[in-house]
Amino acid sequence: MTVREQARLSMRILLVALAATFLCHGAAAQYPARPIRLLVPIPPGGGPDIVARLIAPKLTDALGQPVVVENRIGGNGNLAGELVARSPADGYALLLGMDSLMVINPHLYATMPFDPQKDLVPVASLVSNGFFMAINPSVPAHTFPEFIEYARRANPPLQYASGGNGSQHHLTMERLKARAGIDMIHVPYKGGAPATTATVAGEVAVMMSGTSTAPQIKAGRLRALAFTGPQRSRVLPDVPTIAEFYPDFVMIQWYGLFAPAGTPEAALARLRTEVNKALLAPDIREKLTNAGGVEPWITTPDEFAAEIRSEYAKYAKLVKDVGAKVD
Repeated sequence: MTVREQARLSMRILLVALAATFLCHGAAAQYPARPIRLLVPIPPGGGPDIVARLIAPKLTDALGQPVVVENRIGGNGNLAGELVARSPADGYALLLGMDSLMVINPHLYATMPFDPQKDLVPVASLVSNGFFMAINPSVPAHTFPEFIEYARRANPPLQYASGGNGSQHHLTMERLKARAGIDMIHVPYKGGAPATTATVAGEVAVMMSGTSTAPQIKAGRLRALAFTGPQRSRVLPDVPTIAEFYPDFVMIQWYGLFAPAGTPEAALARLRTEVNKALLAPDIREKLTNAGGVEPWITTPDEFAAEIRSEYAKYAKLVKDVGAKVD
């Protein structure tokens, strides 16, 4: 091949590469070109559903295409997760995934219909929050240390409610039992709302409750003694954190946006940018507070991925130690 022919070939290769680059950028500029489905794995009205329906209109306005919220319930979130994981990796099927689905379920179920770590890719973190350790007012304890001492001396042991076997309410309380050296009996209910009702009624003494129970606490139907987040809750700032007594004790719940593995980075970046803008909007922050005191949680892709890995490892050990499982 002559020097001139080599030059022509090199130029042709360059032109092809440039054309591919322009096509790629053109495709990215066109995203999204049709409506986007946002699957939520719980019924309407729950925390993840509220967050999805607050974020969706903001994304619709920013992206110029409808973001349609769909509630797909079943398998403790596994149904919605599998539907998104098996969808085309084009950015048009998204999952509002809770940490329970992403980092706890794989350790609870003997078999999973998909692998959250391999079949889904994180798009953006959304919100995070802790739990209040709340007791029935009949329990003769008004501070966290008083409750720990009361529970330590209780005979028979106190009973505590949770939203179900292997739920975060359950695992968080079991971790506290181990850390404080106390014994309590687990009474699982079918969800956080029935567990709260049982604690208010005095069927059980205590539970780890979401910040959505703040109205019951403020009304005196429950008494909050501690909060599991890294800082005190803005909803009830007078309630101390458990970390103020046990410095290594922090337990949070979080929601994030996920897409099928292989979704183009250009689509992920566009979604991430608009999600973060939405979370920074003052009206969204106010509505999140009113909906239960959840906090916007904005991270970089690397930070979010690192948090998922850390939480996955933490719950692997905790589930094994507790012996929790779902058949």
